[in-house]
Amino acid sequence: MNETPVRATAGRTARRLADHPWLRRLARAGFAASGLIHLMIGWIAGRVALGGGGEADQDGALATLRAAPAGSMLLWACVVGFLALALWQVLDALLGGGEVTDRARAAGRAVLYGALGVTTLPFAAGRGSSGGGEDSAGLTAALLQAPLGRVLVGLVGLAVVGAGVYHVYKGLSRRFLEDLRGARSEGLGRGVELTGTVGYAAKGVALTVMGGLFGLAAVEADPEESSGLDGALKMLAAQPLGTALLLSVAVGLALYGVYSIARARYADL
Repeated sequence: MNETPVRATAGRTARRLADHPWLRRLARAGFAASGLIHLMIGWIAGRVALGGGGEADQDGALATLRAAPAGSMLLWACVVGFLALALWQVLDALLGGGEVTDRARAAGRAVLYGALGVTTLPFAAGRGSSGGGEDSAGLTAALLQAPLGRVLVGLVGLAVVGAGVYHVYKGLSRRFLEDLRGARSEGLGRGVELTGTVGYAAKGVALTVMGGLFGLAAVEADPEESSGLDGALKMLAAQPLGTALLLSVAVGLALYGVYSIARARYADL
């Protein structure tokens, strides 16, 4: 069987799918969905900083959205957006130009958005529950029981810290503007730049603290030390001037959400 025509046909089909306007529209909705979730995490984190309750992580944000009017429909829209954005990133990794590192980053983003779609699905269907810290501790416990488990948990912590440092760098250096097009020409450049700069930096701080908790879990061999984003933010609140620090990060996460919603329009797809 001659596979060349089959591959050529598959390539043309993938190219048409990548260029389809509806896939691009749905992929942009994925950025908006990410922005909405970050807005909710920022709001919950702000409430925690002021003495309220709540889980300031993805599960807490999804549970809060589900309880809102028409929350289930909104979450289903998020699922579709995330999965469409994941598919577009897969196609970009396979068909896009640029360096190998560009394709690798697209593949990584595909995994990230695909995971967001999968984890949002139970909440849209009414089955999800908030428990991000417990899930993180369970994952850490499983890794600690594996061969070289403490090394694995330590590597996870280093990876999360690396992601956090990169977010801070991408925000402060304004590298995120490379992901956009047309924002400046339409008079929204300053606003988008501000929300992206502060938002990326704040998210980077939260990720860095979370990675540090994974590292502490590796050193102490205690999975309870790793408690996810919610635990990282609450750890900030327990520091000197913690209320002001957590409020600052909460505002930053909310601004990252605003930036992501703007990215839904201005993303270079």
